[in-house]
Amino acid sequence: MLNVLFLCTGNSARSVLAEALMNHFGAGRFRAYSAGSQPTGKINPFAVTLLAEMGMTDYQMRSKSWDEFSGPDAPVMDLIFTVCGSAAAETCPVWPGHPASAHWGAEDPAAVQGSESLKMDAFRHAFRVLRHRVKLCVDLPLETMAPEELKNALAEIGTSLPGMETGSNT
Repeated sequence: MLNVLFLCTGNSARSVLAEALMNHFGAGRFRAYSAGSQPTGKINPFAVTLLAEMGMTDYQMRSKSWDEFSGPDAPVMDLIFTVCGSAAAETCPVWPGHPASAHWGAEDPAAVQGSESLKMDAFRHAFRVLRHRVKLCVDLPLETMAPEELKNALAEIGTSLPGMETGSNT
């Protein structure tokens, strides 16, 4: 079982969606977590609604600090992904075990202003982007990849968008 951590600033939207997606599509092979550098303390209601619509309510998610994953009792991470630009630019804690990492930036749906419909559309878009990337990652032969090959593959996935030709059915 590979441990995966998705990082964002607020840990209320993108990182939570990615956590649910990885736990769903990587069931039995991956255990995903999410955290933020400045957690809001609650999951965005649009993320909660969307995950319920998608049948991904089996995960006990909460908005939490990335400090929970840098202590001696924390699970050792194999993969770490930042999903927002500000978290990617911050000085992260030192992670035990030197996990592979990449930036999988997605537009912040929580920042969208306007109608409820417009906001939900933004969450659905972020969900599609993250689902695409998670599926590509789950399909990788991670256990047999050389470190540099893994690093390059994860970085390439971070630039991939739904509908792009990648050789994978997503």
